[in-house]
Amino acid sequence: MAVRACGLIIYRRLQSPPSAKVTDGIEYLLLQTSYGTHHWTPPKGHVDPGEDDLQTAFRETQEEAGLQASQLTLIEGYKKELHYPVRGKPKTVIYWLAEMKDCNTEIKLSEEHQAFQWLKLEDACKLAEYEDMQATLKEVHQFLCSKQ
Repeated sequence: MAVRACGLIIYRRLQSPPSAKVTDGIEYLLLQTSYGTHHWTPPKGHVDPGEDDLQTAFRETQEEAGLQASQLTLIEGYKKELHYPVRGKPKTVIYWLAEMKDCNTEIKLSEEHQAFQWLKLEDACKLAEYEDMQATLKEVHQFLCSKQ
């Protein structure tokens, strides 16, 4: 059976000059793991027994980044499922999209992560070395652009 994990792709909008495109001010939150290859990902984690997928995404975000559900706005219409092998076993990760209500809210990392960064799309894709995560970030950005 596939390992199942859920998380949130979190973004914030910075105040940009009136002449700028709305999407120019968007930054994505990535966390750097403190284990393994120290890869960068959005907050995510395994589903606990009795928990639904979205509850898991919010719980993991609170545990890993210190963000409460009340500090985020879940964006309707976006949900992404990724499938890839981890140590020879299939893994499914489901992501939802959430916007920070206050772009200056402090991030408080757990011991699972050693660093975090707010990044523009291009830089986020450079740090997220896995192709499916890069593609997901680009897809999210397109989704946000289409909503303007």
